[in-house]
Amino acid sequence: MIRTIEPKQVWKNFADLNAIPRASKKEEQVIAFMLDFGKKLGLETTIDKVQNVLIKKPATQGMENRKSVVLQSHLDMVHQKNNDTNFDFDTEGIKMFIDGDWVKAEGTTLGADNGLGVAAIMGVLESTDIAHPAIEALFTIDEETGMTGAMGLEPGFLSGDILLNLDTEEDDEIGVGCAGGVDVTASKKYEQQKISNGVTYKITVKGLQGGHSGMDIHKGFGNSNKLMNRLLDAIKDFIQISEIDGGSLRNAIPRESNAVVVVKDTAEFEQIFKTASSEIYNEYTSIEKDLVISYSISDASDSVLSSKDQDIIIQTIYALHNGVYRMSPDIEDLVETSNNIARVIVKDGKIQILCLTRSSVETGKWDMAKTLESTFNLGGFNVEYSGSYPGWKPNPDSTILKVMKPLYENLFNSKANILACHAGLECGLLGTHYPEMDMISFGPNIRGAHSPDERAQISSTKKFWKFLIEILKNIPVKA
Repeated sequence: MIRTIEPKQVWKNFADLNAIPRASKKEEQVIAFMLDFGKKLGLETTIDKVQNVLIKKPATQGMENRKSVVLQSHLDMVHQKNNDTNFDFDTEGIKMFIDGDWVKAEGTTLGADNGLGVAAIMGVLESTDIAHPAIEALFTIDEETGMTGAMGLEPGFLSGDILLNLDTEEDDEIGVGCAGGVDVTASKKYEQQKISNGVTYKITVKGLQGGHSGMDIHKGFGNSNKLMNRLLDAIKDFIQISEIDGGSLRNAIPRESNAVVVVKDTAEFEQIFKTASSEIYNEYTSIEKDLVISYSISDASDSVLSSKDQDIIIQTIYALHNGVYRMSPDIEDLVETSNNIARVIVKDGKIQILCLTRSSVETGKWDMAKTLESTFNLGGFNVEYSGSYPGWKPNPDSTILKVMKPLYENLFNSKANILACHAGLECGLLGTHYPEMDMISFGPNIRGAHSPDERAQISSTKKFWKFLIEILKNIPVKA
């Protein structure tokens, strides 16, 4: 039972949270849950105009003279499932199980990102034996698909001196900075052509690891949209493309792609397809062990792209940059700028390609975006930018960092890694509203976030909880 795992203060709240559907932009039920949670504790509980929830708890006895703390996590989670998993995210709670030292979900994302942070804050709010200063618990919405909760937060809603963001996925890291991002969307219409003859096939790429398009972008995982395009290029002389449906969310490295094609010469198609597939398998065999590339006879298609439009879509995706664009020259092993070709849709006379560009340098973010736009323009696409958010610049003079570094070392007999990450934490946006607030991010070990392989480490969550409690005990006195 998940609720019996230590620390029970965290896992029982996580189980309650995971019983509630909470997709980005569909957080109504979890917002109501959090409001009810705060009010039942008799704590001041409010909601702002964009539906962020704030629960305030007074300082415990003897801690009234300490700096006040904002504990912050986001309520929404990424909804991803395997193709063969029968699950309705709108009505069902996440089905969890224990596997050794890990908590996993049955064929879906787990929601540990950022549910464990939310659950830990709930544990502090309902505690009667944890020493802490005055607390403002901020639960933001829509972090995963636009950060509109953090973006819409108004000055004056918070009054805390220090913000602890509980959305880091390595328990030996103390986050002091993060990347900003922007959504790049390209679209183009095409004239549908009637099919004269041929056999309709469905091509499938699946079984890739996927993962977080920021934290995992440097790991060399396969991108299903890129791999599908490579296959289509290899067989382009023997096919007419009817449809493409690849990837899902912008912040997830795409794991699956399907294409429907009409084949003019089945023998040539099958031979070239076999050769191209073999090349991909050979290149990815060490890292994508569950990769499956296949084709099957499909229902007849009604229309296809013209040869010209087919060449344009294939060449455009081939030219688009995917993956790491630049490593940081200042911070070792930090990805500075990247792009994820997250979604490709070709259907009913319209092509759409969705990307998420990230960078810890604002000018670098727009340089990458401009690189993509130039490529799209050459293919005759219309390009739109949306959801831009800033990065979070490290503060080497952070007061709370000076508390947490030695505290971590004393508790765990090792040094924490002080670093920035290539993910979009809300601290960047929160810092624009509250520039004087001292901010830090940390959390437990979570692997495979944004994919059905997501898992949370039990022992690490215990370590994270211990660290959080000790931090709260050691918050500095007000000046």
